Amino acid sequence: MPKMLRVIWSFIKVLVVVGVFAGVGIGVFLWRSSNPKYAVYELAYHARLHRYDDQIQAVAKRRGVDPMVVKAIVWTESRFDPGKTGADGERGLMQITDAAAKEWVKSERIASFVPEDLFDPTVNLDAGSWLLARALRRYEGKDDPLPFALAEYNAGRSRVAKWTGERDSSDPNNHASSQELVAAINIPSTKKYIETVQERVRYYHQRGQL
Repeated sequence: MPKMLRVIWSFIKVLVVVGVFAGVGIGVFLWRSSNPKYAVYELAYHARLHRYDDQIQAVAKRRGVDPMVVKAIVWTESRFDPGKTGADGERGLMQITDAAAKEWVKSERIASFVPEDLFDPTVNLDAGSWLLARALRRYEGKDDPLPFALAEYNAGRSRVAKWTGERDSSDPNNHASSQELVAAINIPSTKKYIETVQERVRYYHQRGQL
């Protein structure tokens, strides 16, 4: 066999071996994943799905919330698209409404703000994490505050109170459990929202990283 053909053949064999090992590695990765479908999606769009990880970590630490929850909300709300606009005017990564943004601006005493600022990932993540942290504090006495906070984030505080039969979070009869809340929700999209976010949070925790 001519020398050039031997070189080419050796190169091909190396590529085959590398391909086999890569295939085995990917196979093991998918087999160990609790959500193979998302794992495949993540391999294809890794840069997009991890673009805001550092910002999410920073804002979650500042607001005292789980970064896994923040990222799960971003995934569910916008699939990491900072320019997304919702059907009711929600903006950005965490799909913040104008009304919610006004509450954040007032609480944080932000001097200069226009709704278009919510398309800035840093601004949006801070506003959304502030809303999440406030909701989690409101239901911190519950058996599991997260479903309550997610229900409020998605459907509003008044609906959560209606579903639990409570006037507000300080109601002395404030005994509804997270299971009772979910069972009482009569908006299918909100029930699905809670399920989707919690499933994504479990996935991030299972693998131990954003």
